[in-house]
Amino acid sequence: MATSDISSPYYGMTDAQLTAALTSAQQAYIQLRMGSKVVTVSYAQGGGSRSATFQQTDMANLRMLIAELQQALNPGVCIRRRRPMKPLF
Repeated sequence: MATSDISSPYYGMTDAQLTAALTSAQQAYIQLRMGSKVVTVSYAQGGGSRSATFQQTDMANLRMLIAELQQALNPGVCIRRRRPMKPLF
């Protein structure tokens, strides 16, 4: 298993399942960037399957999904979000 964190939603998935889900999410992101209106991402986990539908306004959520899948595949690598920008006066 790629992730050993029991609280992770990806716990129990094999490396092949995580890689397939990551590839699907990245393809969905590319389709959204190219102008497709709605994209569906689905993957199998344990006894069932899960799916999510993204629209153009959900690009940030899709980027977070990709980052989470990358973190699950590479648990030693820390992916940090950009800190919020604050205006300077």
